[in-house]
Amino acid sequence: MAKFKKDSKKETPAISTASLPDIVFMLLFFFMVSTTMREVTLMVQNNMPQATQIAKLEKKSLVSNIYVGKPTQQYQKAYGTEPRIQLNDRFATLQELGSFIAAEREARKEEDRNSITNNLKIQSQTTMGIVTDIKQELRKANSLRINYGSRQKVQN
Repeated sequence: MAKFKKDSKKETPAISTASLPDIVFMLLFFFMVSTTMREVTLMVQNNMPQATQIAKLEKKSLVSNIYVGKPTQQYQKAYGTEPRIQLNDRFATLQELGSFIAAEREARKEEDRNSITNNLKIQSQTTMGIVTDIKQELRKANSLRINYGSRQKVQN
């Protein structure tokens, strides 16, 4: 009968790390492409009302956000505590809303310009007077697609 001898002099070969930089850069590239950065710094309080039936917007690239609410603590000295309109990263007046809508249209492709939805993210304690004024300005700018932002109501 033959015996199998175990050769104790052989060592396991070292793991090749030549492809490790390729893998690291591939992962880095993947996360850079798939991650979205927050575009707007909120300058107003934005605790939106709760809703029981909500629907997600399909194409977020065609959504233009208009924030309305009381300025945050750091802006209350300069702007007071009355509800303000925030467009992108600055406070705006009702008269500036039309030019904002025109600039948003120009930033989109020509075939998407009539499909822009204005998402109104309004603080829940805001009065309807300012909301009605915003809707009137949107009508003047011929931007008739309006969505009201809300958060999902927690079921008990």
